[in-house]
Amino acid sequence: MNGGNKGVSVAKIMQLMDLYNFLPDLDLKGRRIMVSDVNRPALQLSGYFDHFDQSRVQIIGTVEYTYLQRLDEQHREEIYRAFFKYEVPCVIICRDLQPDALFLKVAEENSVPVLGTKRSTSEFMAELIYRLNEQLAPCITIHGVLVDVYGEGLLIMGESGIGKSEAALELVRRGHRLVTDDVVEIRRVNERTLIGTSPDITRYFIELRGIGIIDVKTLFGVESVEEKMQIDLVIKLEDWKKDNEYDRLGLEEEYTEFLGNKIVCHSLPIRPGRNLAVICETAAVNHRQKKMGYNAAQELYRRVQENLTKKTDDEE
Repeated sequence: MNGGNKGVSVAKIMQLMDLYNFLPDLDLKGRRIMVSDVNRPALQLSGYFDHFDQSRVQIIGTVEYTYLQRLDEQHREEIYRAFFKYEVPCVIICRDLQPDALFLKVAEENSVPVLGTKRSTSEFMAELIYRLNEQLAPCITIHGVLVDVYGEGLLIMGESGIGKSEAALELVRRGHRLVTDDVVEIRRVNERTLIGTSPDITRYFIELRGIGIIDVKTLFGVESVEEKMQIDLVIKLEDWKKDNEYDRLGLEEEYTEFLGNKIVCHSLPIRPGRNLAVICETAAVNHRQKKMGYNAAQELYRRVQENLTKKTDDEE
């Protein structure tokens, strides 16, 4: 599925950004935001509407607010009616500023939601753009488990029944955090970042065959779960096959692709006696170490090459 085509409801943004609503009778769920850009309508409130992008969320700060308060009531009404005739998704007023009664009256007549926040304008805009980028990002749903292991987002994939949920449960017991089990919603925030989350209905639940559904947050506490996580590494679990050749050094990275972004991927053969949780922990730490500039496989290769060179020199 592609979240970018459907937009995000004003009600969702109101919840995420902890906003208050000046017009509670308006339907916010039916009002959709389709773009992540925002606009401060200083020029529009002075009467200039050329190149006005009405699809953006409109942000009013101290500058716009004080300008409007200095106008006489007739002039203000003309500006309000000219502004609200455009189908803007919503207007958000920052710094706990209170809109005048005429502003709210004209907004309500045109069914434009007016929301408010106590936060400063620049700080609020920065977070709002980030949240909108996240919510409007292209999105796919895959079968897997996402766990935060030592700060690395570890996506465990594999056929149904292979042991993904059991590995996740053991990782939680070892102090790591569950993001989602069974269904992972992946959003491409930018060309380098994939964010994984859980559908609301299954959040923090794990299905264990033979036991049923367990609530990880209730059983292990709030420190054992996380709402979302960047995906850094993929572990693909597969049945051990004697004739298959498996990478034993890791000199060259293998990748898998989601929404055009490549993520490092390890295929992990499963056989009795292998401790999946310990292997997943080690893979996460090793990946983190590589990002910090140290690669154990390359270091081993360097030592072997040095030893061969030394032997050759000694023979000469």
